[in-house]
Amino acid sequence: MSLELRHLRYFVAVAEQSSFGRAAQRLHVAQQSLSQQIAALERLLGVRLFDRDSRGTRLTAAGSAFLPSAREILHRVEVAVSDVRRVAGTLDLAFLESTANYMLPPVVRAVRERFPDAALTTHNVSIAELVAGLRDGRYDAAFTRPPGVPDLATRVLVTEPVCVAMPSGHPLAGRESVRLSDLAGENWVLTPRDSWPPWHEKYDRDFATAGFEPRVVQRAAGVPNLLGLVAAGIGITRLARSARSIRAGGVVFVPLEGEQAATVVAWRPGRENPLLADLLGLTDDLARNLDLTAWG
Repeated sequence: MSLELRHLRYFVAVAEQSSFGRAAQRLHVAQQSLSQQIAALERLLGVRLFDRDSRGTRLTAAGSAFLPSAREILHRVEVAVSDVRRVAGTLDLAFLESTANYMLPPVVRAVRERFPDAALTTHNVSIAELVAGLRDGRYDAAFTRPPGVPDLATRVLVTEPVCVAMPSGHPLAGRESVRLSDLAGENWVLTPRDSWPPWHEKYDRDFATAGFEPRVVQRAAGVPNLLGLVAAGIGITRLARSARSIRAGGVVFVPLEGEQAATVVAWRPGRENPLLADLLGLTDDLARNLDLTAWG
């Protein structure tokens, strides 16, 4: 295993928070995952970076010596990425896996038409990778569901109904809409809780408001996998209506009353890429003139 930027980012967060729990909240990752990454970094370096006891989490002598260098490396990488993009006229865009099927075609086409000389790179990524890439400067902007983190700026491009995805033979499949409370006795298939804690915290609140805790029979990463489980009759799930374009058969989408999902363009404030402002203006034009969720 080689040292990666996420190891340094996680190490610095724990060092600055003096707590694995607070660092996990700041990074919006599961605490267990954060602990595993720090343990992997310690094995790679061959030293212990933190002491943990009843009084809290403290840097060891080795950790204290490593911290300034880790901060400097992260800063240098960010500066280098910004410098290269400023000179070369590049755009590095990330698309959340569940939005790429309808957002990527119109965005890429519009960017190619508006900025024909720009070097454009696209990435289809998970929400955790998307947020990390915006934070460390790998991505200039991203098209995603609202990530629910305070350090990224977002602008809503489109909203659409949230639906319950259920097997085509389900007793409720013919309904025009359903309430979340109607689904208390159902089997559910959902993404892993540590895939993005802010979203699952919202789901928990929604289910609690509806008066029940979902009976989750299986978890799977990614919308295509969830839809495959639904088509197989394993359970139901909740997704934005545009996910219909990912799977053609075996699944029916029934709107959830009163629920909407937003797709946003997200970026880190202070980015120096001169094309970013132009990109944001371009996406505003797309949102005004196209039904973005009809693409795919």
